[in-house]
Amino acid sequence: MRPVSFDLEVLRSFVCGVESGSFAAAADKLARSTSAISAQMKKLEAQVGVPVLRKAGRGLELTQAGEQLYDYAQRLLSLNDEALFAVSEASLQGWVRFGLQEDLSSFLPSVLGQFTRAHPHVRVEAQIARNADLLSRLESGALDMAVMWGEGGRRSEVIARLPMCWIGSEQQALAWRASSAEPLPLIMFDTPCPFHHAGTEALTRQGTDWRVAFTSSTLPGLAAATQAGLGYTIRTRLGLQAGTCVLDELEAGLPALPSIALTMRYRQVERSVVVERLSRIVLQAIERQLG
Repeated sequence: MRPVSFDLEVLRSFVCGVESGSFAAAADKLARSTSAISAQMKKLEAQVGVPVLRKAGRGLELTQAGEQLYDYAQRLLSLNDEALFAVSEASLQGWVRFGLQEDLSSFLPSVLGQFTRAHPHVRVEAQIARNADLLSRLESGALDMAVMWGEGGRRSEVIARLPMCWIGSEQQALAWRASSAEPLPLIMFDTPCPFHHAGTEALTRQGTDWRVAFTSSTLPGLAAATQAGLGYTIRTRLGLQAGTCVLDELEAGLPALPSIALTMRYRQVERSVVVERLSRIVLQAIERQLG
């Protein structure tokens, strides 16, 4: 049987369409016509031999084969980009210091590994910390860039705006009810914390009494207390910890929460080539994670 080789440009269109939510949006992003993207999808299905897309209302969704292909396509494109960087920029040298939130710690280390393999002569130092610590290190010059929560200024760019969520235990139901006279037990980071501020402010506006039942300086600490049913905490769906779940606000009698910006912040407005390269890879990884 003659081997079939996937066209990486077709796979790129496929992945872009899935991540954009439509192939019309992918056509705009890739500066191609919608008919050209449609032709690529037909070619892709002919190569695979089974449908990878099916109609769902006015849009399209992935079939089971499409889900599998999507995972492989992401890996192939990532390897392609890594190889391109490694060959074309093998001589890139320098030093970059990068900080990130714990919410992102599960998938970004692999991205840093990808960067260091592509640029073996660049020294990368990474630190996981809370917002206040990251901001302090940026201002002091100890970090070159950091992924943080909250709005930034001229030296930052917004990656996404994510809704804050009330988080509870998957297994241990909390005895507190909105109709009870007891204050709501909260599991929080110490202040300053944007989630702490948003949650307590929303509860106060609603007229719901609250108390801080548990504090921790780490995300696993918050997750452990939440899993045990000691109270509710507030995060986004990004990096949701095992054993916890997002609560329905209306069902739980909790107030609606605002969205929060996820930003990439930089030490300087003018950035080095090394910082630009790492920033691009990190932003692409986060966008893929957010879907």
